Amino acid sequence: MKAVFIACDQAHHEDVLTLLTHFNCRGYTAFGQVTGRGSQTGDPHLGSHAWPAMNEAILTVVDADLVPRLLEALRALDERSDQLGLRAFVWSVEATV
Repeated sequence: MKAVFIACDQAHHEDVLTLLTHFNCRGYTAFGQVTGRGSQTGDPHLGSHAWPAMNEAILTVVDADLVPRLLEALRALDERSDQLGLRAFVWSVEATV
């Protein structure tokens, strides 16, 4: 099992959920409003007067064999709207309850 952490502009919310549904990733946790700034490009998303955009984060745990296809779909979504920003990170899951 792998944990996939997705940080993205809130405008991606519905599209990310559509991808998770498409890949049968039923379980996830969404963190509604998070702030941040990309490490290489893009504007900060701080929810302030100067930087009003906001991010969100979604964490899902999926079978390891699904990860490459999910990441490719997320990459394609990011490339369609590269000014919004979307990043995904993958960790190994040691155990679940």
